[in-house]
Amino acid sequence: MAKSSRKNSIYAIAGPTASGKTSLGVELALAVGGEVINCDSVQIYKGIQIATAKPTEREKRGVPHHLVDYVPPEINYTAADWARDAAEKIREIESRLKIAVLVGGTGFYLRTLRRPLFDSPKTDEHLRERLRKIKENRGAEYLHSLLRKVDAESAERLFPRDYVRVIRALEVYFQTGRPLSAQQPERVPPPEFADRIELFVLNPPRDLLYEKINRRTDNHFENGLVDEVKFLLGHGVKDTTNALGSHGYRRVCEYLRGERTLEGAIEQTKQDVRNYAKRQLTWFRSEENAYWLNGFGSDNGLVKELLAYAAVNG
Repeated sequence: MAKSSRKNSIYAIAGPTASGKTSLGVELALAVGGEVINCDSVQIYKGIQIATAKPTEREKRGVPHHLVDYVPPEINYTAADWARDAAEKIREIESRLKIAVLVGGTGFYLRTLRRPLFDSPKTDEHLRERLRKIKENRGAEYLHSLLRKVDAESAERLFPRDYVRVIRALEVYFQTGRPLSAQQPERVPPPEFADRIELFVLNPPRDLLYEKINRRTDNHFENGLVDEVKFLLGHGVKDTTNALGSHGYRRVCEYLRGERTLEGAIEQTKQDVRNYAKRQLTWFRSEENAYWLNGFGSDNGLVKELLAYAAVNG
């Protein structure tokens, strides 16, 4: 990882879900005089609370947190939207002579900030709805097979179950006539702070991480996740939105539609989140210049290691 002066550093705490990113991010912010910018694609949404692990006021410990709980759940917010908003917040934080600390596990968000995407077409809601209907009627595998026919390179990179990105790749093709994979190299010049982001990735023991994921999932359902989804649906939030397509929420929607039992929804959510944690670790292994921290964010040894690294390299 390249060295940079402390006043110019932007820190990013990443890693799999349930690895303790929040506590480590707050600890770092307190140590360097920083403010936290959320980098989690679910925590951005208003009204989506129980299964999001949004930090409580007690967990924030007085550290300002930005880009949390600010997007209406009916809005399909994109990585490009987040990168634009995060860039604005970084400039705002640095104008106060504070340090920006990015915290979250959405690797695509972070990558979009570090290596901005090409100028993609705006979402065609009618086209998106048609593709979602195809997914509902024919399944995610069929949708993935369509992408393979028009953009084999993107299909190779995306899992069939990652239907949100599969749909986006199909949208780009049908709207522009060119595959997404052919356009992604056309990235805009990086923003002024892209090369100042110092990335730390948490890597806790896999068995302990999975135990924590399972316990946390049980807690979400016990603490009213089903009622929260009922409330959102009752207030006009469609189950096709990005907000209700996340882990837990998607399975509750299936349960409420009668497509699976409550027990099945709980067990499938645990499996989904464990699989997601695997994919997050795989993703961050492909990121350049990442400093890996072996443990949970709440481990005292890890906090000291990160702070020691920041002191030497900051």
